[in-house]
Amino acid sequence: MAVQNEEPKWYILHTYSGYETMVRESLLRLIENNNLGDMIVDVKIPTEQTIEEKANGKKKIVNRKLLPCYVFIKMIYSNQIWYLVTNTRGVTGFCGPQGRPIPMKEDEIRKMRLEEYVVDADFKAGDRVTIDNGPLEGFIGTIVEVNDEQQRAKVSIVMFGRKQEVEVEYVQMQRIPDTVTLPEDEEEE
Repeated sequence: MAVQNEEPKWYILHTYSGYETMVRESLLRLIENNNLGDMIVDVKIPTEQTIEEKANGKKKIVNRKLLPCYVFIKMIYSNQIWYLVTNTRGVTGFCGPQGRPIPMKEDEIRKMRLEEYVVDADFKAGDRVTIDNGPLEGFIGTIVEVNDEQQRAKVSIVMFGRKQEVEVEYVQMQRIPDTVTLPEDEEEE
């Protein structure tokens, strides 16, 4: 098999609605049956946990797909791999011109959390941070507690006029240098 790229890259597959899990399982079987583990490295469906309220008022935590109809695949691109993947049941094609895949950019991979990133950050309690990614993007807060092992921190932010403590991953925040002064309404009391 002629390999065009040496390094595996992330690509986006488009699927029929509701077929994401079936496509992922089919691709994992394809990898196993054809011994393609060195060509197709990973297959993911990014999800997030949300709380849904049922009709009877009970709340339930559910995993919701971030991008329905899309599956992310990390592979070394070749015509043979393209053929095998696009002929998988439920796959409508790769996202790209004429169905040819375009590798994802590094910031897109981070935003979709397709890979675990270990951040070598020396955050500590009392640090002022801005949240750059996720549902709290744009908020400014103060670190209350750090957990280096899980790469997370508890951050105190002001939301709807009240102080709230939220858990934020290190990759989602940046320290604000001490030389930067914040507007009065964003600073905590």
